[in-house]
Amino acid sequence: MLYWLTAWSDGGDFFNLFRYITFRAGGAFMTALFFGFLFGPPLINVLRRTQGKGQPIREDGPEGHFAKAGTPTMGGLLIVGALLFSTLLWARLDNPFVWMVALVTLGFGLIGFWDDYAKVSKQNVKGVPGKVRLGLGFVIAGLAAYWATIFHPTDLQYQLALPVFKDTLINLGVFFIPFAMFVIVGAANAVNLTDGLDGLAIMPVMIAAGALGVIAYAVGRVDFTEYLDVHYVPGTGEILVFVAGLAGGGLGFLWYNAPPAAVFMGDTGSLALGGALGAIAVASKHEIVLGIVGGLFVVEALSVIIQVLYFKRTGKRVFLMAPIHHHYEKKGWAEPQIVIRFWIIAVILALIGLATLKVR
Repeated sequence: MLYWLTAWSDGGDFFNLFRYITFRAGGAFMTALFFGFLFGPPLINVLRRTQGKGQPIREDGPEGHFAKAGTPTMGGLLIVGALLFSTLLWARLDNPFVWMVALVTLGFGLIGFWDDYAKVSKQNVKGVPGKVRLGLGFVIAGLAAYWATIFHPTDLQYQLALPVFKDTLINLGVFFIPFAMFVIVGAANAVNLTDGLDGLAIMPVMIAAGALGVIAYAVGRVDFTEYLDVHYVPGTGEILVFVAGLAGGGLGFLWYNAPPAAVFMGDTGSLALGGALGAIAVASKHEIVLGIVGGLFVVEALSVIIQVLYFKRTGKRVFLMAPIHHHYEKKGWAEPQIVIRFWIIAVILALIGLATLKVR
């Protein structure tokens, strides 16, 4: 919205700053951060009053989690609110990719809100049936995938770009849409599975989003794409403003989610943020790289899949408990130890993902 102030600029005054994506990204970050600090306490108080017993705790979960009983959930409202407000304020609203990632975030956030509400109101950890959540998620992802395809350059439509092998494009044809749907829904649910400890999910999300934001900015500039020998996708640079808002909103939320958490993000936040990561990857044609920068979420999701399949086949478990962060809890690792080590892994994976921009 503030980009429209450039209409008042003659090219050499203060208003000219709003032409620059990096300036507006900084503004989005600070706006989202202050939004979190300003609205965090009253939102937490409202959630605490309305939810009563807070988020229900799994009876078969780690024993340390019972001490968290009564902690309110739906803290994702703070992140999504800060993110969308800052994006609407600082991003170019004539950019289709901004609307794509924002609406995916909102759509998955609404699914998560419904699930959180069902859990809290019924005091049951099951919430909305998984098939219903997946079905709605695939509808949103399908619309987003089609949307992205329309606005991709003609030579990139329905194509799968590969990291490192930069001159290679795999024509998926009509199968690109279901592939992109799987990327978005898979990312949303992988982040959802990771959200199990105080501060565990939000920092890796910000790290992965930061890496994807840099990639989106790079592929949206002709000079960068020529230097890096990657495919040019006009308009994706504006996604950096969205990512900056995500980082600011995430830090504002982490202030209250740091151990011991005053609020959980819940499915409202985890599904929204995971969907956002998937949407950014699809928009910037870096779906494979998402699997690298978001490798922590991939491992968390795979640990659940492996556990379920192996148990159905043999009646035995591979992990003491899945997702894998609970496995380490069962082994006696302290919660901060798990969280910080997973953060370190997330940073390493993000740097590897960024390296694919240059490696050929």
